[in-house]
Amino acid sequence: MNRILISLQEDFTPPAWFDEAKIEGYVKSVLEKLQYDGEEISILFCDDEYIRELNKNYRGIDSATDILSFENGEKYTDDEGEWLSAGDIALSLETLPKNAEYFGVEQNEELKRLLIHGLLHLNGYDHGEEHIESGKEPADEMLILQEKILREFTEVKLITFSELPLK
Repeated sequence: MNRILISLQEDFTPPAWFDEAKIEGYVKSVLEKLQYDGEEISILFCDDEYIRELNKNYRGIDSATDILSFENGEKYTDDEGEWLSAGDIALSLETLPKNAEYFGVEQNEELKRLLIHGLLHLNGYDHGEEHIESGKEPADEMLILQEKILREFTEVKLITFSELPLK
């Protein structure tokens, strides 16, 4: 069993499709597929300005990014058992559609990819300087695993058009 804590940046209004329960269920399923158990993970959904500040403060890069992962690795015990505080993920929902457009994929696929990416970082994976590039197969172990896991969750819909408002 894993514990997923989802939150929103203060005063941030998520898109109409945002469904905390769906996202939590998906993240738990990915962790199960990766055979991780007893992890507690915090996921903060935010805007570009917020993630830009995090990126500037923690990485020295003064620009927005899609996702940041902050490993913790400490263990603690509560009434439900022993937990590994794997760490925190911050994901910009403003960058999500930009990424999807760049990669030529639906936002649903990109959201799932970013969540897998963050989870892998929290569990010790690193891809060095390589990043996913449109139309190019990755060579790095982390990115290969990320894309493999993503393919196994093709049918999962975190974002559906029926949940998007009509224009």
